[in-house]
Amino acid sequence: MKTTINSLLFFLFFAPTFMFGQNTITGTVTEQSTSIPLPGVNVVIKNTTTGTATDFDGNYQIEAKKGDVILFSYVGYQPMEIIYSGQKTLNIQLKEDAAQLDEIVVIGYGSTTKKDATGSVESITSEDFTRGNIVTPENLLSGRVAGVSINTSGSPGSGSEIRIRGGSSINASNNPLIIIDGLPIDNNGVNGSNGILATINPNDIDSFSVLKDASATAIYGSRASNGVIIIVTKKGKATFSATYDAQYSFGELTDRIGVFSGDEFRQLIASQPVNGSSLNESLLGTASTDWQDEIFRNTVSSQHNISMQGSLFKAIPTRFSFGTTNQEGALLTSNFERRNLGLALNPSFFDSHLKINLNANLAFEDNRFGDTGQIGAALGYDPTQPVYDPSSPFGGYYQHRNGSLLSNGTTNPVASLLQRNNYGDANRSYGNLNFEYKFHFIPELKAVLNLGYDETESKTIDYTSTLVATNDPVKGNSSFGTQKRTNKSFDGYLNYSKEFGDVRTELMTGYSYQKFTNNGGNTGNRRDPASFPSTFADPDVVLIGFFGRANISLLDKYLLTVTYRRDGTSRFSEKNRWGNFPAAALAWNISDEDFLKDSNTISNLKLRVGYGITGQQDISGNNDIFLNRYRGGDQNSQYQFGNAVIESLIASEINPDLKWEETSTIEFGVDYGLFDKVTGSLNFFQKNSTDLLFTASVADGTNFSNSIIQNIGELQIQGVEFSVNTDIVKKEDLNINFNFNATFLKREIKELALGQDVRTGGIAGGTGNNIQILREGEAPNSFSVFKQLYDTSGNPIEGAYVDLNGDDIINDNDRYLKENPNADVILGFQSNINYKNLDLSFNLRANIGNYAYNNVNSSRAQYERILDNSVLANIPTSILNTNFQRTSDVIISDIYLEDASFLKMDNITLGYTFNNVSKTLKSIRLWGGIQNVFTITNYSGLDPEVFGGIDNLIYPRPRTVLAGANFKF
Repeated sequence: MKTTINSLLFFLFFAPTFMFGQNTITGTVTEQSTSIPLPGVNVVIKNTTTGTATDFDGNYQIEAKKGDVILFSYVGYQPMEIIYSGQKTLNIQLKEDAAQLDEIVVIGYGSTTKKDATGSVESITSEDFTRGNIVTPENLLSGRVAGVSINTSGSPGSGSEIRIRGGSSINASNNPLIIIDGLPIDNNGVNGSNGILATINPNDIDSFSVLKDASATAIYGSRASNGVIIIVTKKGKATFSATYDAQYSFGELTDRIGVFSGDEFRQLIASQPVNGSSLNESLLGTASTDWQDEIFRNTVSSQHNISMQGSLFKAIPTRFSFGTTNQEGALLTSNFERRNLGLALNPSFFDSHLKINLNANLAFEDNRFGDTGQIGAALGYDPTQPVYDPSSPFGGYYQHRNGSLLSNGTTNPVASLLQRNNYGDANRSYGNLNFEYKFHFIPELKAVLNLGYDETESKTIDYTSTLVATNDPVKGNSSFGTQKRTNKSFDGYLNYSKEFGDVRTELMTGYSYQKFTNNGGNTGNRRDPASFPSTFADPDVVLIGFFGRANISLLDKYLLTVTYRRDGTSRFSEKNRWGNFPAAALAWNISDEDFLKDSNTISNLKLRVGYGITGQQDISGNNDIFLNRYRGGDQNSQYQFGNAVIESLIASEINPDLKWEETSTIEFGVDYGLFDKVTGSLNFFQKNSTDLLFTASVADGTNFSNSIIQNIGELQIQGVEFSVNTDIVKKEDLNINFNFNATFLKREIKELALGQDVRTGGIAGGTGNNIQILREGEAPNSFSVFKQLYDTSGNPIEGAYVDLNGDDIINDNDRYLKENPNADVILGFQSNINYKNLDLSFNLRANIGNYAYNNVNSSRAQYERILDNSVLANIPTSILNTNFQRTSDVIISDIYLEDASFLKMDNITLGYTFNNVSKTLKSIRLWGGIQNVFTITNYSGLDPEVFGGIDNLIYPRPRTVLAGANFKF
């Protein structure tokens, strides 16, 4: 398959030689009421495959002959047909269609219109994507969709934590199902890659559809509890055009964690005893080194994208794309590179009764991973020591040492970064082949077949210099690993649509098959005789589904959707293998009723109610837990039989009763439109997840492990979503629009096994400490802390806490629950302003009510941490606020729990477009912008947006200045 794809991509470079014709027509499409140019208008020769789309300024070019019917269509506007009479220029004005109710929305196994949608579905097209330094595609949605939160670290090419309505599970996956052109992709990545979306080029994406409630997602059954994101990539066009986009970015970290400078540290050592003893000043050096400045750097990154589209052999609408991304990381040595090739072929045959869509993509991802553990080392390394030491036996880098031996303590973080080469390469080929046939003898019936393929092969190399700082006889590391994941899918369904008077019906039924494989291995450290190679081959995961859907519309006002899916998974035993996932939804288009249809105020009003059940079976790493499995013992569990050494077999944990985690969702929604200018929705929903998949303890002797995956507990999430989209100003030379969305969420654990608390949220500092808890009646991962006592001056008293249960003993029974890491309110705001050829856009996000535990301070801001075994270490300057001595006495204090609510401006961009530059160059847009513009928060740490609510040295997010140019030919 790879050979075929490569051949097609190579051949397509010569595609423009076939894209020519006669009778060239040019023109501009504008809006009738304002004369504003309309970009993206479809211009098609009726009953042919010849077509194009207008550019940013509403201009188009197409080839036709006299007598052809040219069809102009655009979302939200009434289509227009023109009989071509031979003119060279044809300018068109389209009339706006009230409330844009005919907009097409992609849903599971098909599409619908906004007017006919009964579930909670939101569609975002390329015109509305979030702009800025977008390296991975999910960030195109950041802040754009109510109920969707996206958290991305500062690491180059980093994957993101995506949550739709807060997820639905506690211990199992909370990631949404992501579908690319009909292919559901695996949420598990490979070693050497940054994540499942890191290999996808955002420039190739045409639209997202976010399916949120169960009535919309139940068609995907077993994997839809956390919502569904459907990605549609760009397709080919009949008329030739080309684009080239270039972007450069310059990043800088604008904040640091406060630690003592070299001079301040020398003063601290001279004046501050630790545990009653003076510190050894002879260990101090004479330098003044800011180790954070040494391990972080300013970055330069670039992105380049080329796309060409046109009609191959005058018959096959085609699109070819090539993109490169090179992103430097702020942490020394970290870097992300990606190269993408994409091919889309979209021919039609037999008077468009047969449509074929081929999407083929190749991605090459190259990473060098910087050791993020050195961020912590930089905070603590002695600031009075230099970076380099010519006399050092450890590669010329300064290291704490006793003669020629390394002293026991933290090593030089710059050396640790530069002396390690940790590479990962991931090569991915993915795509789909889709056939859609509308039967000649039954035009109301069509058959759809979709074949999907996704394969990623990765290689990892972890090499450390033999001059690395160590006293071990084995100097450094040299290991090599490989991994291969494949994902093959087959979907087939029949769709029947017919009108019976005032009743419109659509019936669909189908079958789905998907198989996942995963295998690989590692050499181990080839410098260490005690290290051995290892291999693995996970049991294959097979998913089978039977599904159906019925849509019934009466008078285009009363809508009913019924969905059913029956899924089977190889992850569960035969008795629990199959799950049933039904859903139903009703909708009423009130604005079509006689008493509202002529209203000048309410242009659209629809009520929706839906209920459905979806599933969860993502128990990664335990694909065969229901089987009796055995693993080989190591050299410590062998026995001798005669002269032979026999390897033992050890039984693994087993749970044959494991079954589906299920989520039932009920929703009430209102879609509204006002004055033909304002649109939006208001949704109320409740999700209840039962039989939660959870790794929990079992009694000693009852299984072959002290904890196994079980079905325990129930989680409830209640929420309200609100969104509004409007054009504040819409004139010929000036357009101002904005999108605002708000989500309110409440999470509560309704039930846990035996009603017992489960401690979670491991933290640095001490041994085995946890700062979060799961408890019935509370939000998941609520913080469990001691209530700090203060003296009469308002200063915290070290190790002094409130005896909450009154037993005169301070222990874990006195810990109380205070807040949780999840935001109560999530807000998004985006605006686009266009004045003549000038455009300005910006994006804001806010979280309210989320708390973060400052583990940087709780594990480091104590005077005893100055002693780093046999050397000295720096500590955060926040110690001056508490003067705490011992970490173990204070680490669970609520003094480290902070309100992490924030308001962020993610990006702002300003551009100017030069039109009609030459006969071949239609336009040039020059633009600049800033990413990560500002953050307003009361949180004292580096960044309030932390994963899981525990701030333990995140990879910082740089502020980035952007410059780019877009060329259209």
